Amino acid sequence: MDNTALATQDTKQIFMKCGACSHTYFYVLNREFGHPKEPEELASDPLAGGLMHGQQCGMLWGASLAAGAESFRRNANQDQAIGAAITTTRQLMESFSERAKSVNCRDVVGVDFSDKFGIVKFILKALLHGGIKNSTCFNLAEKWTPEAIQTAREGLSRPQTDIVQQPINCAAEVARKMGASDEEMVMVAGFAGGMGLSGNACGALGAAIWMNTLTWLRNHPREIPPSFNQKNTARIFEAFDAATGSEILCHKIAGQNFKTIDEHTEFIRNGGCKDLINVLTQEAI
Repeated sequence: MDNTALATQDTKQIFMKCGACSHTYFYVLNREFGHPKEPEELASDPLAGGLMHGQQCGMLWGASLAAGAESFRRNANQDQAIGAAITTTRQLMESFSERAKSVNCRDVVGVDFSDKFGIVKFILKALLHGGIKNSTCFNLAEKWTPEAIQTAREGLSRPQTDIVQQPINCAAEVARKMGASDEEMVMVAGFAGGMGLSGNACGALGAAIWMNTLTWLRNHPREIPPSFNQKNTARIFEAFDAATGSEILCHKIAGQNFKTIDEHTEFIRNGGCKDLINVLTQEAI
């Protein structure tokens, strides 16, 4: 049995163990590439449920982080690694959308996790259909696993030939300002422009939440992490909402859609989202 078949066979079991869709997919793809990263995977928990706000499914955030990690290992040139992370994330978004008919959690699951009754509704709905393992999330995770692995493999194997300048992006800049390593900057690079330049929920926000949680875990190695690191994540969201007028979509915050990596680079280089990036990093730190 090959690795892809193995991953598909036990995706639901992994999901039960990890507890969050983002964590699950980060774990599944890391295992596929042969490089588990336990603290980084656990730090992705707050990205589940579309940042717990019904935006891009947590499976996408986790898959993007794993693709970024593998891109860093494959590419000695960091510019190429960042480019591959972004384009592979874009392809993962397309694959997921084709499978689930939407990239957004609230559309796929039919509940809003930002509502305090959302999780209760999700659990009750799952129990009525035979238990959590037969829920929409678990079934989708199992079905998309082989497609996600294949998409990530293909995306990371394609050479980056259209990058004409050093790529700079919102998510990597947030990570850098928060003290990220080169690897961690590449890991979040796929979040750029609302993930893969798709214009969806802000990638800089996702990067701030992940880096903040990862830092907490490293500073508290012997403590049991709070569920979804709710207190710190909520504080970041409050600062984000104040800075954006509660607008979460990248294309609306930026006032444009980005067609290429270079276009996004120019936007950031010219001061685009500078204030928001500063707010996120200051609040997260």
